[in-house]
Amino acid sequence: MYRVKLTDLIEKMHLKNILPDIDISEIKINQSGVNRMALQLVGFFDHFDSDRIQVIGNVEHSYLQQKDDDEILPIYETIFGFKMPCVVFCRNLEPCDRMLNVAEKHGVPILQTDMSTSDFIAATVRWLSEELAPRISIHGVLVDVYGEGVLIMGESGIGKSEAALELIRRGHRLVSDDVVELRKVSDDTLMGTSPDVTRHFIELRGIGIVDVKSLFGVESVMLSQKVNMVIRLEDWNRETNYDRLGLDEDYIEFLGNRLVCYSIPIRPGRNLAVIVESAAINFRAKKMGYNAAQELYNRVTGNLEKKQKMMAGSEE
Repeated sequence: MYRVKLTDLIEKMHLKNILPDIDISEIKINQSGVNRMALQLVGFFDHFDSDRIQVIGNVEHSYLQQKDDDEILPIYETIFGFKMPCVVFCRNLEPCDRMLNVAEKHGVPILQTDMSTSDFIAATVRWLSEELAPRISIHGVLVDVYGEGVLIMGESGIGKSEAALELIRRGHRLVSDDVVELRKVSDDTLMGTSPDVTRHFIELRGIGIVDVKSLFGVESVMLSQKVNMVIRLEDWNRETNYDRLGLDEDYIEFLGNRLVCYSIPIRPGRNLAVIVESAAINFRAKKMGYNAAQELYNRVTGNLEKKQKMMAGSEE
């Protein structure tokens, strides 16, 4: 199970720690969901998601201000006894001293943000969903080509990095070379990124390490990108029957998500960058409803039908 440090959340969301004396260095979050306290404030704790970040907005804050000590202190004792990761007050709302005392006693951090409740929840859930997503590392190169995340795979030394370098020279952007970290953000979304150590670097055999960001500028790199399609490079084999029309698509699966996969045979003289660009454009066209292979098939079958009708008419 993946976890996120509370300190990383505080830094990412620019949160203010109201109880700095509490040691938060070992507090970790393992749930991407966020719980907005409501029924818990009136003493109902069935199905209470205490492992989630707890949020208090304007409505909850107004309710708490109306309660006296005898009524609310037992509720606080029960709530903070669950040892949730933290409680976040939105809109810069101030927690009362009664809550701060109980929270400090139980070691539960109280945080504050100037964001609205809905904006904070949306941003936090989106970020945590990506950080806590199932992930794997694979050997390949990930590039952004015309807005499509293209994962180039193949045997070591087949030319993946060289193709990526040529794509960068043509105005496209590098996400990762050699090792690509894939995260399953949703059932139809795989996000790809680079390990921190190798980010923005490309290895070229015979030359060595190339710093893409320094050589080509910040517009030539990306931190992460959705993986839309896969291109698998393989040595040319005369015995292999390669697809020449593209009516049927092959797929490859990562973390349960299927991606369209094109197998490209490598021969001397083939311009891999142009092939990758064409594959990305063709993929985008299919997403927009135009399939060139299907259009050609329809034209051929249409012409055959016309000829057959003409032949049938001449025989009569």
